[in-house]
Order: sequence, then structure tokens, then C-alpha cells
Amino acid sequence: MDSGLKNLKYLASIKQGIGADRIWECMELVGLDPNSRKPVGKYSLGMRQRLGIAQAIMENPEILILDEPMNGLDNHGVEDIRSLLLGLKKEGKTIIIASHSAEDIDILCDAVYEMDAGMIRLVR
Repeated sequence: MDSGLKNLKYLASIKQGIGADRIWECMELVGLDPNSRKPVGKYSLGMRQRLGIAQAIMENPEILILDEPMNGLDNHGVEDIRSLLLGLKKEGKTIIIASHSAEDIDILCDAVYEMDAGMIRLVR
């Protein structure tokens, strides 16, 4: 079993062009220790969520699509990821979030759509 850093390096090698410094930076941005040798198989749900978000941002995409990004995070983790997403938003990134959390929606979203019975409607 490999560490989070090794997993991200492997995924980055598929795309190429993502350096070790960027991977390291993304792990730190989501609150993971790049020096940790803990195997991903032993990660908590929250740590796995953070690793997935690090993977999503390491290519520096203009559009980021996240499904329940706060799932499995403790209160500190929620604050970390909210802060990260608000920073990306300030950089001009488009972030699409699917969430059941009214608080996350209120804090993070400029436009809110709701899907019900296969229909999408603008909420605000």
C-alpha cells in the first residue's frame, strides 16, 4: 500500500506536467502531511476526502466539479476545505458543488440550483 503522496505522484505521471512541488503544495492545501508514510488504505474517510480534493486541484483546472466535498470531514476539515474553495473562487475558478448542506451552499455558492424529480430549477 502506498502513501497519499505516492498515489498522487502516480496519478500525476499519467497526465504528466504536474511536478512534485505542485503535488506537495496540494496535499498541504487540503491539510494532509506529504511526509506521512501512512498507507491510503489506512486513511480515515475524511483523509480520503482530502486526498480526492488534492487530486482534483493538482492540475489547476479552471472548472472544478465536486460531489459532497465535505463528506466525512470533521469541523476543522470543513473549515479548511471551505477556505480552500473560497480561495479558488477568488482566483476566478468555476466551482460546481453538489451538496445537501444548506450551510455549505450559503457560504460557498453564488448561484444555487435544485434538482427534484428530474427537474432543475434556479433557487437563487
